[in-house]
Amino acid sequence: MEAKRLNVTLDGETGAKLAAMAERMHVNEGTLARAMLSRLIDESEPDAANIVRLLDGIDGAWERIEVGIQAADEGDTIPLAGL
Repeated sequence: MEAKRLNVTLDGETGAKLAAMAERMHVNEGTLARAMLSRLIDESEPDAANIVRLLDGIDGAWERIEVGIQAADEGDTIPLAGL
């Protein structure tokens, strides 16, 4: 299976917590984040209820969805070929 690259932006508090954990473990922050995310994905059940709970736990996710829907309704989009 081909590797996928993903860029994640953490809020200040979460980023600081990750940096402190990585420092204590003497590993790179990216290495630790990758390991933690991989384990979370491996242990997650892909049923709809778990996915909804996961998405509901993302701060501001619903608001960003609403902004995206409004932008699409207003025609403020980028064609896939333009990405």
